[in-house]
Amino acid sequence: MMTTPHDVSDAQWRKSSRSSSNGQCVEVAALPAGIGVRDSKAPDAGHLTLTPEAWDAFMTRARFGHYDRGAADST
Repeated sequence: MMTTPHDVSDAQWRKSSRSSSNGQCVEVAALPAGIGVRDSKAPDAGHLTLTPEAWDAFMTRARFGHYDRGAADST
């Protein structure tokens, strides 16, 4: 059985207000070790923990459309 290095049972997970009703969403939470990201359809399947710097870099790229479907530069 896999365990997480920290307890996330008290984490306040939240979804974007722009998430659609099709269930394809992620949730995020502020964790002691960084920013937690998990699949909203399978919250017990685990999560990723990103450093605040990695989260900021991800969000910056997302704001500029780097992850949009069909984006020319998706790296």
